[in-house]
Amino acid sequence: MKEQFLYKYDDLFNPTLSALQQLGGSGSIPEIEEAVITILQLTENQINDIHRNSTTKLTYRLAWARNYLKRFGLLENSSRGVWSLTETGIKTKSVNKEIVKRKVVELDRAERIQKETISTEEISVNAEADVEIQKFTWQEEIIEELQKMSPSSFERLCQRLLRELGFQNVEVTGQSNDGGIDGKGMLRLGGVLSFHVIFQAKRYKGSVSPSIVRDFRGAMVGRADKGLIITTGTFTREAKREASRDGAPPIDLIDGNDLAEKLKELKLGVDIEFIEKVNIKKEWFKTL
Repeated sequence: MKEQFLYKYDDLFNPTLSALQQLGGSGSIPEIEEAVITILQLTENQINDIHRNSTTKLTYRLAWARNYLKRFGLLENSSRGVWSLTETGIKTKSVNKEIVKRKVVELDRAERIQKETISTEEISVNAEADVEIQKFTWQEEIIEELQKMSPSSFERLCQRLLRELGFQNVEVTGQSNDGGIDGKGMLRLGGVLSFHVIFQAKRYKGSVSPSIVRDFRGAMVGRADKGLIITTGTFTREAKREASRDGAPPIDLIDGNDLAEKLKELKLGVDIEFIEKVNIKKEWFKTL
């Protein structure tokens, strides 16, 4: 039986703070995750324990930990995905997780009252300290739909995605016994440089192993400049290392969450609604 990741999101508050302090006060999500892995001395099985077939429990719960610490005033993040300690966060070595959760619940309650859409049931759920967070993110909803697609439909989606990203001559080969190659295309940079790319589309639940990356690289050698694996699942840490191994042709990886983000960015199967907010300038009326 595989060892499970048993840390809850609130157990990750202090490791996240420690990770950012070790990183010099700021870091990308992968850097923070890697630092937390080292701090907690996690095993490979714990690291790769899957949450709802789309991402790991570690990644999912770290996201909630970061957001709680942000609401508490210790972290902030940029539009480019870099997280950093606030002035208060720099001075904070550790937190009491119950105080953090209680404060965030109070903030949620105050915001709901202000919007006059308060929900007693939602507040009750958020206040449960030991209840596993089960809220579906929009990324997970997209991934669920992708996993319902047929393999051929998913390959066509990947073809459309690459075209929208600027690839040319994108074809789905669909040949069996071809080392996992599902398609090919060409990427031109600045109208000068061209790269021949082959891709593998894995409509997958769970983690992609390093052996899949190695097999794909073997099929790629001599046939393309770059390789790309797109999956609805996730990649193990060993698979990521194999993809960027020194001395071997590099392979780029797009996991389920990355894929969902790209579909949102390109508005492929995703609509984005913006809610109008009206601000009343009370002082303006007093000047009349």
